[in-house]
Amino acid sequence: MRLRTALLATTLAVSAPAMAMADTVTGPYVSLGGGYNLVQNQHAHFSPGNNAGGVNSPNGSSANFRHGTGFTTFGSFGWGIGNGLRVEVEGVYNYSNINHRRGSVTPAYRTRGHDQGYGGLVNVIYDIDLRQFGIDVPVTPFVGIGAGYLWQDMGPLQTMYRNGNVNRVGGTNGGFAYQGIVGASYDLGFLPGLALTTEYRMMGQLDQSSYSSTSWTKTSTGAGTRLSKGNMDMDHRFNHQFILGLRYAFDTAPPPPPAAPVAPIVPVVQDARTYLVFFDWDRYTLTSRAREIVAQAAQASTHVQTTRIEVNGYTDNSAAHPGPRGQRYNMGLSIKRARSVKAELIRNGVPASAIDIHGYGESNPLVKTGPNTREPQNRRVEIILR
Repeated sequence: MRLRTALLATTLAVSAPAMAMADTVTGPYVSLGGGYNLVQNQHAHFSPGNNAGGVNSPNGSSANFRHGTGFTTFGSFGWGIGNGLRVEVEGVYNYSNINHRRGSVTPAYRTRGHDQGYGGLVNVIYDIDLRQFGIDVPVTPFVGIGAGYLWQDMGPLQTMYRNGNVNRVGGTNGGFAYQGIVGASYDLGFLPGLALTTEYRMMGQLDQSSYSSTSWTKTSTGAGTRLSKGNMDMDHRFNHQFILGLRYAFDTAPPPPPAAPVAPIVPVVQDARTYLVFFDWDRYTLTSRAREIVAQAAQASTHVQTTRIEVNGYTDNSAAHPGPRGQRYNMGLSIKRARSVKAELIRNGVPASAIDIHGYGESNPLVKTGPNTREPQNRRVEIILR
């Protein structure tokens, strides 16, 4: 069966609050989503018999079905490798109304029914870290591909003809399925690891065979009806899906740290095993000087005996919001800074499995200050080689 060219689509970035910060995923995550499912028209071939409006055809007959409204929903569990790649296992459910049939010898009067698909796919997704291009926006685009197996359940799908004949199609069949994914995530900020996602997916499925087809046709005298049975085969299926979802990454919420004594003000490098990286206010992106320091730490990890690398993030005690909300925000910001440094260490050749990240928020300041004070030396990440 000839493959048809799928429609190309892209997602549009939407505005997000200034406090939100984009990030790639490292470690385990789950996601849920749903949206609109648009299915392209499908061609069907009926086996010999009275399956196309009441006219016998020993060589079979054909028809085209038009899909109407539909929806899709999915849930997935995945793992971010740390270099932008993610691998996930996904369960999906698709639904589509079918409201028109054409191409039959006898004109159809009304077609009503639906089909629904369900199954699983394995997806490989790549997050595009815009920070490497010097772009500081609360968006992380991603692209991906997937493959798996879906079952399609037909109906039943019933067509009534103007001459009074009726055809009904039903049954369940499975087949290989694949998809292409284009989307973007938007870090919501108020809860570390929680992101809003928008996606476009083109999902294809190979030909589905042998749905049952039953027809009731009037006899030549019009005194009764004749029952005939056969099969219907559907050609390649294309779904165009527009999805809104939520994703939660688990490695962004470490337990609260124990109290520690206030550390003294130190230079950028401490005894060749601890490195400090400083940040602008309310930012987690690395400056050029910060990248140099991270590179020094990555190089030093290969020259000294190191069993573990701790990356600890901190903020000063100022915040965009007062009270507990500001403290929660600063905790999330400190984690973002630690993750940013971890990503840079990985880009410099440090294995992701050797790095532990922690966020400590406003605790353990290098410089003691009054409340709501912007102190540059407290906006830092410590890289500790152990």
